[in-house]
Amino acid sequence: MFERSSGILLHPTSLPGKYGIGTLGHEARNFIDFLKKSNQKLWQIFPLGPTGYGDSPYQSFSSFAGNPYLIDFDILISDGLLQNEDFENIFWGENPEYVDYGIIYNQKFPLLKKAYDNFKNGNFDHLKEEFSKFKEKSSSWLEDYSLFISLKNHFNGLPWSKWPEDIKLRTASALENYKKELEDEMEYQKFIQFLFFKQWYEIKKYAEENNVKIIGDIPIFVAADSADTWANPEIFLFDDELNPVKVAGVPPDYFSETGQLWGNPLYNWEKLKETDYKWWIERIRTNLSLYDIIRIDHFRGFEAYWAVPFGDETAQNGSWQKGPGIDLFNAIKKELGDLPIIAEDLGHLTEEVINLRNETGFPGMKILGFAFDSNEENDYLPHTYIKNCVVYTGTHDNDTLIGWFEKANESDRNFTREYLNIADHSQINWAILKGAWRSVASIAIAPVQDFLGLGSEARINTPGVASGNWQWRLKDGLLTDELAQRIGRITKIYGR
Repeated sequence: MFERSSGILLHPTSLPGKYGIGTLGHEARNFIDFLKKSNQKLWQIFPLGPTGYGDSPYQSFSSFAGNPYLIDFDILISDGLLQNEDFENIFWGENPEYVDYGIIYNQKFPLLKKAYDNFKNGNFDHLKEEFSKFKEKSSSWLEDYSLFISLKNHFNGLPWSKWPEDIKLRTASALENYKKELEDEMEYQKFIQFLFFKQWYEIKKYAEENNVKIIGDIPIFVAADSADTWANPEIFLFDDELNPVKVAGVPPDYFSETGQLWGNPLYNWEKLKETDYKWWIERIRTNLSLYDIIRIDHFRGFEAYWAVPFGDETAQNGSWQKGPGIDLFNAIKKELGDLPIIAEDLGHLTEEVINLRNETGFPGMKILGFAFDSNEENDYLPHTYIKNCVVYTGTHDNDTLIGWFEKANESDRNFTREYLNIADHSQINWAILKGAWRSVASIAIAPVQDFLGLGSEARINTPGVASGNWQWRLKDGLLTDELAQRIGRITKIYGR
């Protein structure tokens, strides 16, 4: 069980800064300073992998690689890889409170390529030695990832399922030929990853020095178009042509008559078991080097998952299939020891899922944004909690507290006020935050938007909406000493 503590949810892309998107530079350090001033021990983020179409960190090109968008240019300037004049007349977007991913894509990569060319042709002996060590240490995933991204660029962004047959199927001759042809591009992609991890581990070290632990996030499934699926087709449910047999989703429910069709490939758990779950062990091992604590998204899928025939347009015709259960976690624990994992156990939970969570010992999640439904009893209200759980005011899929309250019906609003024993709702976000912080849950987390009292304009993601997500950024100057003092005060009062 985790020690009683609390923290703030803020993905690095949402940090302020002058390059159109949050990065792993001084603004990340400033945020760690703010956490320390606020008596917070935890910083929670989304997955750090490279994002593609839709910009979702939950649909990444790799479970092991880092997102190039997060590389900080000021650090590259101080390292001599770029010059200030390289940034003259570069436009980073209209609004500093939103990320324009199209602009970031078009502006960032040419600058990273310039940094690579300077590195390759310059006198950077110390960095070159570090780069060699990084390539050696990361070879188990870096070789496949760098070739995958190089091929993707070579084929104008096409998913690997639409590549020429020989390289789609990874024939030995095709792999050899393309590695020769794309050798420099692969080296450039490896260099980008080197920069990302060098900067990330500096941030992680700074967090450790300030007694801040980082909670990272692992989606249970991987993206269909990813280095994971292309390089390891045998561990997914693919046919002989490497098309998915079935894909992931969730069944029809109160919220959706046709269910949700996610489309992610499903694991071939029998094959994974034959390898003693090697791929999953490596995935967890890598993440444990990046983070102090891991949250696993859609934990219930390890007990049973909803499998939808490939090609179906809705999730209605899916069926429940058994997952690996405790066998997987026993194998990981045997290899890696005790696992600091939070289980995202939201949604419809069966007795079997609850038993699996209890057997692992992982804390589940409680969402206060789901709690104040006056029509039904639920186990999201704080008086129902056990210690071994993590309470959130909301996650990346929720509206902000202010946004939620403004849209709630009057009976839910009245119930909220009555439950929290407040006369009005002028500071409803703080009343709910205090409800989370004073609960018995071992960990309490809130998105930074809830501390700032921001409305729906600051929502980071709306599930089921294809565009406009993952764009929100923190306005510079909002994280004041007064706010830190206020957060620190409730943290001290409630013993976190």
